[in-house]
Amino acid sequence: MDLPAIIPIFPLHNVVLFPDVPLPLHIFEPRYREMIKDAAASHELIGMTLLRGDWQDSYYDRPEIFPVGCAGRLAHVEPLPDGRSNVLLHGLCEFEIARDIYERPYRQAQIRWWNRSQQTVPAELRAALVERLGRALAVQPDSAGQRLLQDDVLPDQKLVNFFSYMLDLPVLVKQALLQEPTLAGRAKRLIDALEFSDAESAGGCGSDRPH
Repeated sequence: MDLPAIIPIFPLHNVVLFPDVPLPLHIFEPRYREMIKDAAASHELIGMTLLRGDWQDSYYDRPEIFPVGCAGRLAHVEPLPDGRSNVLLHGLCEFEIARDIYERPYRQAQIRWWNRSQQTVPAELRAALVERLGRALAVQPDSAGQRLLQDDVLPDQKLVNFFSYMLDLPVLVKQALLQEPTLAGRAKRLIDALEFSDAESAGGCGSDRPH
């Protein structure tokens, strides 16, 4: 599949998208209404990125964002009578921003795509991840996550990305997971994040996690 070199960028402060996972969005700002309209009429891709720094001060201008994001394909667009829309994105592929483009009301970027389609996780590391995830989900025995853990033929990428996205981890931890250069590195960092979360909870320490 040929992927475009330039895509629209949708920065948010509380969402990190990963490949192979769905992301529902409610689109209401005029610039992003136009973004959805343009994407639906062309390549159907939206690049999701995370805002960083003091983004509140320049949200309606050119706020700082992390350079690594994940593109999603428009799986469904539900227009609403007042011009807003409900959108479902399906995570497709990670990318790195090479150049920002400000020619439209919304942000665009020239990007470099990351190709992980052939990457796998070593069997020993996958087993360790499944075991650690099983402990994390022990209080949810009938959850979708537990059912996925029982699927021995689930591809490594879907296993790692689904749990990187759905687990209740700080958004900056999820961004660090997304930026891992290898799938195995992401799996290892996910285990470490769960261990750290448990240690923090056991210690009863306060947290300055972003919300």
